[in-house]
Amino acid sequence: MTSTEITDIGKIFGEVLRRYRSDRNISQEELAHRADVDRTFVSRLERGVRQPTITTLIGLGQALGVSAADLVQEAEKEYLRQRG
Repeated sequence: MTSTEITDIGKIFGEVLRRYRSDRNISQEELAHRADVDRTFVSRLERGVRQPTITTLIGLGQALGVSAADLVQEAEKEYLRQRG
């Protein structure tokens, strides 16, 4: 896997995270509070600048009321769809 592909996955995960957050009408600040992370970290995740650890991923899922697996699965589906 190239660094470009890894970057693409990060951006795709960020879009998935933003979609889940927006669908629940939760601000970045509220999500950060619920997931016990900094608001700027949520922003970086959503922009694809950073990628979460497993622990953070589970916390984000709990904060959004979905499983971490759901977040990853959505990102994987979109990544594979974009690759063709």
